[in-house]
Amino acid sequence: MPQIVDLKKKPFYLNNTEIAWIEDTINRMTTKEKIGQLFLHLFDNVSSYDDRKIKEFLDKYPVGGARYESAHSSEVQSFINRLQKNSKIPLLVAANCDAGGNGACTDGTYVASGAHVEAANSENVAYNVGYVSGKESTALGVNWNFDPCVDILKNWRNTIINTRAYGSNANNVIKHTDNYIKGLTQNNILPCIKHFPGDGVEEADQHLQLGVNDLSVDEWDNSFGKVYKHYIDKGIPSIMSGHIALPHYQKYLTPGLRDEDVLPASIAPELINDLLKEKLNFNGLVVTDASHMIGLAASMKRKDYVPRAIAAGCDMFLFFNDTEEDFQFMLDGYYEGVITDERLYDALRRILGMKVLLGLPTQKQDNKLISCSEKLSVIGSKTHKYMAEKAADLGITLVKNTKKELPINPNTHKRAKLYWITNDDVKSKEIRNKVIKELENAGFIVTLHTDNKRSKGKIKNMSRYYDVAFVFADIQSYAIENNVRINWGVSTSNQIPWYIHEIPTIFVSLNYTTHLTDVPMVKNYINAYKNTSEIIHQTIKKIVGDSDFKGTYNENVFCNKWSAKL
Repeated sequence: MPQIVDLKKKPFYLNNTEIAWIEDTINRMTTKEKIGQLFLHLFDNVSSYDDRKIKEFLDKYPVGGARYESAHSSEVQSFINRLQKNSKIPLLVAANCDAGGNGACTDGTYVASGAHVEAANSENVAYNVGYVSGKESTALGVNWNFDPCVDILKNWRNTIINTRAYGSNANNVIKHTDNYIKGLTQNNILPCIKHFPGDGVEEADQHLQLGVNDLSVDEWDNSFGKVYKHYIDKGIPSIMSGHIALPHYQKYLTPGLRDEDVLPASIAPELINDLLKEKLNFNGLVVTDASHMIGLAASMKRKDYVPRAIAAGCDMFLFFNDTEEDFQFMLDGYYEGVITDERLYDALRRILGMKVLLGLPTQKQDNKLISCSEKLSVIGSKTHKYMAEKAADLGITLVKNTKKELPINPNTHKRAKLYWITNDDVKSKEIRNKVIKELENAGFIVTLHTDNKRSKGKIKNMSRYYDVAFVFADIQSYAIENNVRINWGVSTSNQIPWYIHEIPTIFVSLNYTTHLTDVPMVKNYINAYKNTSEIIHQTIKKIVGDSDFKGTYNENVFCNKWSAKL
């Protein structure tokens, strides 16, 4: 049986007056307004939405929540103010701050990703990531954060959560995300853990195909289940369902379920209702992951899975494809009985319960939902930058120093050859120039390698003209390919570290932690986790010995290759 929310219990703990507001609000809603509350809309180009355009949109589609394409903090704050001013019922406004305020606006502060936090192994760093995420996003008017990611990186080939996961086991994930949430909730913002029932077991990306967590019932209970039970017991207010199947558990919960009938969690009632809400006793709000992802779209027609997500137990539907069409799909699903009155009423009570938990109705009434420009002073503040600086120092990780060639002294190894590996030459150029400047400031004479071809030239010229080789990988990818590897551009490229026995060679990853699968031969390998100016600066300080490497690594970095450890 579907579990009906109890607003007097965790995570809501509402009183009779607050519940009365919810009931009265639902009773005064039209069917259109009720359906609208189920949607969380992604607004693009926030600067293009003036009051008139926002009002027209909300009158036509009275959505319950909003996300937005990132922009400068002043633009984002102004946009959110206009949203709340023109919305009849205050909105849940969400951001994706998994590493700091940079997830809420383009000028926000990056502190540390999940992998970076794990490497730092510091409660303070995890707390600071949450604190800065909350402090900077609430200054904009954001009140809901689609983080932290509580996935477990069990498969080193998985690149969609490679840097977002806080660990490769449940205990590490819980330890770090507990502190993240403690920091986040110092501000008036609610967390949303994701991606139920759990990513990180396989290498596929559910943006591109159905995600499959193939753990057995016992394996899931003792890993991902342990994480979700921990947070549900602590009163987590919201959970994001991934477009991920959990076939062994689904068949256990639904005897006789055929392979072809296994669906992603977002539209699988046995996972949302039976496992999450009943067995794990979750009494909060469930929001789907982004509905344009193929992990959902591959399951059935969109006109069917839009209302099916709510019928299956999710309470909010993330993002329109075509606004008019999807709104009608949801309406049709209600009129046709796919979404029952009881299920709609339950979802609305959870949505409005979240808004009461945040105090949004009172703030709306007192005209306090509008965020003033003075609050933007926290964006990129000295305090937050100091937290980022400390995180960089503690997290940057020396994975390999097999030949004990680090630190490298620029006085004895002055002439440096820089190899720059990227999959986006245009976006990466600015980062590359920062690396060159930092190397030069450290005392190196830098020559950028530019002729990517097969020929290596005379081998003896490498040691004749250069004392050290630096290979920096600035490879970014999201929802484009299932597994990200180094693409050298040409066959047997002269960029590939063939020169490791000619001169000391230092490989630095500015994002993914598992590049050793493609360069197991390098003897000096560093995971830096991000391409920010601060991290680049501190990485080079550590390379030359002005600062110690303090980060730690897990075994995933060696990609199950004995050769990667040599």
